[in-house]
Amino acid sequence: MSDERHVLVLPDREAAEELAEELADRFGVTDEPQLVRDALAGEDDAEDAQWLVVVEDPDHRLDPAALDAFAAEYEGWLEAP
Repeated sequence: MSDERHVLVLPDREAAEELAEELADRFGVTDEPQLVRDALAGEDDAEDAQWLVVVEDPDHRLDPAALDAFAAEYEGWLEAP
């Protein structure tokens, strides 16, 4: 069984941090999600950076549709695999 990883794309760091904190309560995620700054291609301005929240899901417990809806609450989305 391969490891599963979900990547949630958020508009800014604040949204990414809030979502990451909420993941444990909402989905029972025990591993600390990884936050990654994703500067848009060709953009140097930090205001144009998206933030990625990477969630490991080795047991395939998380529902992608539920994660996508959750990210949408923060004006984000689940990156397609």
